[in-house]
Amino acid sequence: MSVRKRTWTTPKGVEKSAWVVDYVDTAGKRRLKTFAKKKEADQFAATASVEVREGVHVADRETVTVKEAGALWLKSCATYGLERSTIDQYTQHLDLHIVPLIGATKLSKMTVPAVRDFQEKLREKDRSAAMIKRVTVSLGSILSDAQERGLVVRNAVHEMSKRRGNSASKAEKRQKARLRYGVDIPTMEEIKAILQAAEGRYRPFIITAIFTGMRASELRGLSWGDVDLDKAKIHVRQRADKYHVIGMPKSDAGQRTVPLTPMVVNTLKEWRLACPKGELNLVFPNGEGNVEWHQNIIKRGLWPALIKASVSVPTDKEDKEGNVLMAAKYTGLHALRHWFASWCINRKADGGLELSPKAVQTRMGHSSIQVTFDTYGHLFPAADEAQALADAESRLLAVNAT
Repeated sequence: MSVRKRTWTTPKGVEKSAWVVDYVDTAGKRRLKTFAKKKEADQFAATASVEVREGVHVADRETVTVKEAGALWLKSCATYGLERSTIDQYTQHLDLHIVPLIGATKLSKMTVPAVRDFQEKLREKDRSAAMIKRVTVSLGSILSDAQERGLVVRNAVHEMSKRRGNSASKAEKRQKARLRYGVDIPTMEEIKAILQAAEGRYRPFIITAIFTGMRASELRGLSWGDVDLDKAKIHVRQRADKYHVIGMPKSDAGQRTVPLTPMVVNTLKEWRLACPKGELNLVFPNGEGNVEWHQNIIKRGLWPALIKASVSVPTDKEDKEGNVLMAAKYTGLHALRHWFASWCINRKADGGLELSPKAVQTRMGHSSIQVTFDTYGHLFPAADEAQALADAESRLLAVNAT
């Protein structure tokens, strides 16, 4: 591998020069790469020589653009059987964020500085921090897929993540607000009011959601075959995605057994007699016995129950009589899941058996105990540190007095 200066004269008589790296790649082909500065040529030669020796070098002509690599990645996702909703999300990341900004960039040009510049461009376009993180993860997956295809040597996204270590995740956690009672988590009084206000065909769904903490997708895909009312248990074995496709839970931890309270058992026994029948034998189907739309459950079931229970907030709209219209205080079903987690954590305060963090993780179907702590760690009862310090001080003073 050699680095040499090349000088030539243009047809107009202008003398120009450049630095050329002359080398043989891993396939035995002779390659020439031109640079404006000797420093750039030397840097490339040093890197390329190591890559050629290790047999991993990919010449610029042998690679593809980010857009082309993204299309290959999406095909891989479909081949691996990822859910349609997940592939839709990846497609949006690619079409709306990645391709417009760096789609024409060669993979060989995707360095750590290039990824940082891409993130800055996303911020300039007012993308949220959460969206930037998700899009960057997708970019990292594109580069990983390209690595497996031999289209690129390094994954700049993974390199950047390793350099930052835990500092980035710690900063993200600091910026993320903790879940709060009355804001993100319904209070005990609000739950009691919701239980009294819930009515109609969505009442069984809401009661089950409150006292099991199951995800909306798990409830929508719940089959009567997985409900054991005699033993007061639900076996979570499947879920329904937003396209109404029944499939396995997203993780192994999602498959779990959830105990039922007497109220849920009695409610489901009554509901089973009136539940619409269908081929899927669903517990909470629509009127035809098929998977219910998620938004129908929220708009026709959750929101009316919350407004009737006065768990609501005023809007900027008025009815014909000039009365301010109210809206549900909690907009999604996940608020009920948050409440169930907090109830499990603080059951001792209600006279129940205190659950360990591991038990809470199992009930919630979290993939790891870290997810449980990151989301609900601040809700676990803390020891009375002030009293502990006072007791320690008393013991110390008693020893010194003797």
